[in-house]
Amino acid sequence: MAPMTTAPTEPTETSTARRYRGAAADERRTQRRCQLIAAAIQVYGERGYQNSTVKAVCEAAGLTERYFYESFANSEALLEASFRAVTDLLLQSIEHAAQDAGRGRQQRALAMLRAYFGALQREPRSARVFLLEIRGVSKRVDEALDESLRAFGGLLAQTLLPAGQTADPLLLAGVAGGVVHIALRWIRDGYAPDVDTVAATAVELAMVLARKPG
Repeated sequence: MAPMTTAPTEPTETSTARRYRGAAADERRTQRRCQLIAAAIQVYGERGYQNSTVKAVCEAAGLTERYFYESFANSEALLEASFRAVTDLLLQSIEHAAQDAGRGRQQRALAMLRAYFGALQREPRSARVFLLEIRGVSKRVDEALDESLRAFGGLLAQTLLPAGQTADPLLLAGVAGGVVHIALRWIRDGYAPDVDTVAATAVELAMVLARKPG
């Protein structure tokens, strides 16, 4: 006996419309989430995270609190998402700066660090919040901070080391953390000295990664 076959069912107008409505609803949720993250970055920068409420973020986003809880369980979840958004953009700008800087490893590393310190200076309120204020808020936020530090260190190592060579993980953590501590001191000192000077200082530290073992 031949196996029974079933002809494929053509989608009905109702099922197609339902799929389109579902896609549109997903897009709207994504848009609202992006609005909340952008508003949070603005509000945290103006008031500091500890002084910012869900209501204030929603008002800045032009959304009700109902939509906040559609995307985030609590304020810490929004803080983590905002930090990741800021960090992703910063890492992308650093990477692009290295790509545009030429072939010399130290030259590319210096370009990366100029981009890093330049971004902190251009957005001082966000720099204060996302470097100074949020460590220790929660375990999840601390994990996001540590992930960004590893990614930053990875970009430095990728720039400074020959292809196929890997950096000592502890040394890499020390260099990346050291650059961040230079940034923290620089911010507290009112962004003095200038970007070129502080980047040149930081690249001296970063060059430890390129030192030949022995």
